[in-house]
Amino acid sequence: MSEDRAAEFEEADGLATVRLRTPALTRRVKEELLAALRRAAESTTARAVLLLGSEKAFCVGQDLAEHARILDEAPEQALTTVHEHYNPIVLALEEIQVPVVVGIGGAAVGAGLGFALAGDVRVSARRAKFGTAFTGIGLASDSGLAYRLVRSLGQARAMEMMLLGTVIGADRALELGLVTEVVDDDAWAERAREVAVRLASGPTSAFVAAKREVRAAASGAQELPELLAEEADLQNQLGVTADHAGAVRAFLDKRAPTFTGS
Repeated sequence: MSEDRAAEFEEADGLATVRLRTPALTRRVKEELLAALRRAAESTTARAVLLLGSEKAFCVGQDLAEHARILDEAPEQALTTVHEHYNPIVLALEEIQVPVVVGIGGAAVGAGLGFALAGDVRVSARRAKFGTAFTGIGLASDSGLAYRLVRSLGQARAMEMMLLGTVIGADRALELGLVTEVVDDDAWAERAREVAVRLASGPTSAFVAAKREVRAAASGAQELPELLAEEADLQNQLGVTADHAGAVRAFLDKRAPTFTGS
């Protein structure tokens, strides 16, 4: 990876890695992050995606120094970034069909929390903190944060974090279900990569279908009969894959399956 980039992309052995090198989101950082995530979403060979933040913090949201300058120079342009950058970044994450693992080494605040919650599995350092921050500077949330918080925590907890600006630590985030796993501060990146590599070597088509099912169930847009019908369709599609046939044979032979993603 190039050290002069603020957000980087690389892909190897079925794993696409996107890494933020700086925790505050300037225009440059947002543009590079969006480009990297779109590469991940458009990849036809990635079987999992790993999203990592910087060493000091995952992402603390908008760079307020840059924001203050724009407010002074062209206030009418200060928040066009929501349409130009934040919304597209969240949608790029949503468009990734394979599993997305998020490694959180420090604070995930504001839009950074929204980005983290858009992943599927979150591995957090014990030192990490999580907060919304928006009302503290007189703004409502962006980056799909309210949407994700309500689905993760329920309305009451989401309202607490949004209105009171409650900041929680990693262990509390684990209790509430905001993160999947909490590890020692020096192990978060290694553990996140380990999980992502495991997913990248798994039954990719089954993972894609599972994400589709969970998203549909979480949205509440479908009634049970519709969900059951979709499950049946997905099972019919997966039932003729090489991964399914190979895994069944491996089970009968009492050995671990090897998945090719097909």
